[in-house]
Amino acid sequence: MFTGLVEEVGKVTGVRKTGHALQLQVAAQKILEDIAIGDSVAVNGVCLTVTHLSSSGCLVDVVPETVRRSTFSQVVSGQEVNLERAMKATDRFGGHMVAGHVDEVGIIVRIAQEDTARILTIKASEQSLRYIIEKGSIAIDGISLTVMDVVNDMFRVSIIPHTAMMTTLHHATVGTIVNLEVDMVAKYVERLLKERVIGSSSLTFDRLRELGY
Repeated sequence: MFTGLVEEVGKVTGVRKTGHALQLQVAAQKILEDIAIGDSVAVNGVCLTVTHLSSSGCLVDVVPETVRRSTFSQVVSGQEVNLERAMKATDRFGGHMVAGHVDEVGIIVRIAQEDTARILTIKASEQSLRYIIEKGSIAIDGISLTVMDVVNDMFRVSIIPHTAMMTTLHHATVGTIVNLEVDMVAKYVERLLKERVIGSSSLTFDRLRELGY
């Protein structure tokens, strides 16, 4: 589990392809202070397992399903990535619950400046947009952000200068693809409601009373 508060920007220094899977060499500093082989680390919002450590970085494996779901399908050596270690139970919860399980890849279609804020407009699929609400939370490349608004097939987020400077978003341009993870709470609520309603061939007032409504 992560919070979406990026600890540092690292760099992919090696990409090894094995069929449809990948092994990434990631250069880092801060996250190496307290990490071990087998630990989880979020790389651009994707939860990966550390398989090897060195004084300058770590190795992580990316399975085919993760490659298909994320921007790692286009990862290249030299690319900067957002890094965050898994949260501790005693940590401050400054962001929101981020599992590191990317739902899909979105695309930045517009960038605007409003005083000190950088406004990103991101296009996403209908499947993801059903869980994205105004003033709700979303993880973009592992960064916990608040949704400004949702219009048609797009949503907007506002980036403060500190967030832009401390993450890969300072490189973002129109056309940049980003990993999206919607708020998992919304998906759990939807699933639970379906379980309570599905199974009844007809929905009547008596059935609603049985379900507790």
